[in-house]
Amino acid sequence: MTVEIGTKVPDFTLEAQTGETVTLSDLHGKNVVIYFYPKDMTPGCTTEACDFRDKYQEFADLNAVILGISPDPVARHQKFVEKYSLPFLLLADMDHQVAEAYGVWKLKKNFGKEYMGIERSTFVVDKEGRVAKEWRKVQVKGHVEEALAFIRENL
Repeated sequence: MTVEIGTKVPDFTLEAQTGETVTLSDLHGKNVVIYFYPKDMTPGCTTEACDFRDKYQEFADLNAVILGISPDPVARHQKFVEKYSLPFLLLADMDHQVAEAYGVWKLKKNFGKEYMGIERSTFVVDKEGRVAKEWRKVQVKGHVEEALAFIRENL
């Protein structure tokens, strides 16, 4: 199954940095911003997380929940959240099954090395659990504002 605009998103249950488990279908009736990112505490991922943090209330005012997903373990998410005062949940997808289901687990190249990892991507899921918008190969600068504008104008 391919995740694309208009399709139902694959449901998942993952553990958050708080120790609670989050099941996507439990958020039915809300807009959900799912952003996949490669690694806690790295420059681009920190910038993206802080941009979402800084716009958190504006998303909340639009009935939108923000979920960050990476292969990092819960303990690393806890440190990331504490260090940057992130007000949303970060979910641990250590076996990258959710990333694979969303088509964002990709072969990457860095400094001549090939490895599998997360392709920075964001999905906006509408209140009915369908993909309303997707961004793949996200460039961090300006991205959070773009996602917020989409929700404000379309959902």
